[in-house]
Amino acid sequence: MRRGTSGINALIAVDKPVGMTSHDVVSRVRRAVGERRVGHAGTLDPAASGVLVVGIGQGTRLMGLLTAERKGYVGLVALGSETDTDDAEGTVTREAPAPVWATDAGRAGEAVAALVGDAMQVPPAYSAISVGGVRSYARARAGEKFELPARPVTIHDARLLAVQEVGGRPAWLCSFDVSKGCYIRSIARDLGRAVGSAAHLEALRRTSSGLVSVSDCVSLGGLEELGPRVVERALDPVRALGLAVRPLSEGEAADVACGRRVPVGPLASTLAEGQAACLVRDGRLLGIWRRQGEQLACSTNFPGGVTGVRS
Repeated sequence: MRRGTSGINALIAVDKPVGMTSHDVVSRVRRAVGERRVGHAGTLDPAASGVLVVGIGQGTRLMGLLTAERKGYVGLVALGSETDTDDAEGTVTREAPAPVWATDAGRAGEAVAALVGDAMQVPPAYSAISVGGVRSYARARAGEKFELPARPVTIHDARLLAVQEVGGRPAWLCSFDVSKGCYIRSIARDLGRAVGSAAHLEALRRTSSGLVSVSDCVSLGGLEELGPRVVERALDPVRALGLAVRPLSEGEAADVACGRRVPVGPLASTLAEGQAACLVRDGRLLGIWRRQGEQLACSTNFPGGVTGVRS
């Protein structure tokens, strides 16, 4: 075994605490399992907590494939002020009184529910979006004045959970189910403007990323207690990817290991040309291959097999 490798090939979900970067979590996983090949999908800001999907060993090769078209969040929207970052970390740029009905749960719930649907959203200036090869947050920190172009997003669901208070002003605790690329900070900003006030995101927790939820997560304390045994909490990579499954015979598994094509087989009537399928055997994901005619051709292979397949 190469230095710095543990033999673990898996996906896990970590409940990232507030105050840590996503890279900090990766470093903690590396130390806990003795594996240098660790990566994450879907960055969370240090001020946010919740679901962070982490790949270990060959599981890192799945990071770019975990698109998570939908994500769930619980956010606290504080009324009364906007900031340059659209969250509590920034400098206040505008203040406006909250609407007189802001503490009425019925009225507030209607305002939040009105967000549901397709929209053109302007991302926060302090974001990782690249403009002309430069990260937006780098331009903002350099003092540049600019606004990123709006882009299409979908808010599948938005609900008021409770009316609270931040700094003596009303705040709305909300749940959101949104499309990939949707910023909850921008939702908070736009919600404040929609009700004739100003607002920013005071706190944020990611509750789901695709089919992975908080209930699938291990805490950092649990991670360090388990160490390499964290593989016992491995996510099912097939479920996380949401792709069709093609079980392999022993002989087909040997062919796949050599990159030889295998028949589409039981997926013949359901898998369209060019679509991908997960090749599995003995509880391991051995490859993600695409249909070419009546065969499956190699797209990505996992020689060691990514563990955790339960489907």
